[in-house]
Amino acid sequence: MKTIPYWIETAGAFPDRSGKPLTEDTDLVVVGAGLTGLSTALHSARKGARVTLVEKGQIGSGASARNGGMANLGFTIGVRQAIRRYGLERAREIYNSYGEAVDTVERLVNEESIDCQFRRVGRLGLASRPAHFESKKAQQRDLAKYFGHETTLIGRSELRSEIGSDAYHGGLLDPFSAALHVGRFVRGMAEACERTGVEIHERNAAIGVRRTATGRFEVQTERGVIRAGQVMMATDAYTDKNFPWLRRQQVCVGSFIIVTEPLGEELARDIIPKARLLVDSNKVCHYFRLTPDNRLLFGGRARFAPSDPTSDKKSGQVLFREMCEIFPQLSRTKIEYVWGGSVGFAMDRIVHAGQSEDGVYYSMGYAGHGVQMATHMGHVMAEVMDGHPEVSPVRDIAPPRIPLYNGTAWFLPFAGAYYKTLDRIR
Repeated sequence: MKTIPYWIETAGAFPDRSGKPLTEDTDLVVVGAGLTGLSTALHSARKGARVTLVEKGQIGSGASARNGGMANLGFTIGVRQAIRRYGLERAREIYNSYGEAVDTVERLVNEESIDCQFRRVGRLGLASRPAHFESKKAQQRDLAKYFGHETTLIGRSELRSEIGSDAYHGGLLDPFSAALHVGRFVRGMAEACERTGVEIHERNAAIGVRRTATGRFEVQTERGVIRAGQVMMATDAYTDKNFPWLRRQQVCVGSFIIVTEPLGEELARDIIPKARLLVDSNKVCHYFRLTPDNRLLFGGRARFAPSDPTSDKKSGQVLFREMCEIFPQLSRTKIEYVWGGSVGFAMDRIVHAGQSEDGVYYSMGYAGHGVQMATHMGHVMAEVMDGHPEVSPVRDIAPPRIPLYNGTAWFLPFAGAYYKTLDRIR
């Protein structure tokens, strides 16, 4: 099994953007060249800003090319929970931003002619237990009543038209969610940045930011200092110990993916006839889809340990067993790719974006919705930094503090065991 993400290996060659001389003075430094950073840089440069983008690895080497390639509508909290927390109008604004985020991805694909096989195939939320299907019914009613979002309920007797498995008890279909090849999208966004004048420096980590007496910033990188009027942190779950204030605002959970060998058209259509994006209702959930070349991509929280080659392979074995429980017809199928990554969650499970006390901007905590929300929040933060804070759907909503937490999530194995137990008994 290859431990490189399928999306990276099949995206085509990425140029080496390391080793270039640094511009010493610029308008904006963006730290992190995933989708948040690329989108922030692109939209800021379109406004005429001089932008320098620094990345400690390679473009897209973090979560942006380590995901399922799903751009899904909807956030990860319940409709009524959101209304209790924020009030109806604000909850609706936040919810709508998740739909606008998919539109943002589609707009950029079209504007920049990015060949990433973007398709609105729809997302089917699968009920893992009979009681979960009853929850899907309530969710459908609430989405329509409070947010005006229409979905389609699919009973168990009809489910075979959507998935070649008897493991589930129905589902809720959102038709507007989209699939895309995220490796090609990341590569296309980087190329769009450079066409717009963004200076990209790979393998050059930012190791500190200091605000000077003049109000400007000095960004210390491994290859020198850059002075800038503004700084945007776009590192999310890959924030390192050089920026502890940002690490403490979220918990990073491991997520792992396997990709099969090509299945052929007949078998691919047997398991997912309409090429939907599929996500089950377990607390430790599975998500899966067909790739453009008819492989099955199957992901989940197989382990809560950080990603490394050893844990990735162990997670691959767990995921293969779980995949075969859902699709017994794949029991003899070869797994060709396995990889892991980190997903950033704030304790309230919504996106957070704004400014730190010393004026550094940030956006983080996508909670598994990063393909579309990272891209969208890059656009939003470009507007915020241009003097329009009102455009942010999460303005003035600070991430909740996590008691006794210093950025190292020692408690995750215990939380994982707890949620897996709940999945077995509920």
